[in-house]
Amino acid sequence: MAAYFRFTDTNGQPRFVIELNDEAKIAHARRILSGEETQRIHIHGRIIKRPVPYNPGWSFHLDSNTIDFFDMAIEVCDSSMQYLEDHLDEAGGAFLPGGHWCPWSSRLVDEVKPG
Repeated sequence: MAAYFRFTDTNGQPRFVIELNDEAKIAHARRILSGEETQRIHIHGRIIKRPVPYNPGWSFHLDSNTIDFFDMAIEVCDSSMQYLEDHLDEAGGAFLPGGHWCPWSSRLVDEVKPG
């Protein structure tokens, strides 16, 4: 069963919702939120350039099959949420090659219920 988690980036706002379907990743996210997990706490995945109902206010979302957690990543995949939204048409080329997004300052905030 899917679980939904909200994360933020550099300034704490705005917030972005991801869908996780893998039980191990859901458990990892819940451990991050409880404070018992301190490794691999940032979110990365491949962007899909279309909105979804569980992530209102954004023109894109992360492919749930590609979402994972990381501690360190290469600079080429880093971007704030708002910058990505503002430059979505450029994503997948020189900006965020392959559509891979790894916001270095991403931080899980809470688990949310859909609807």
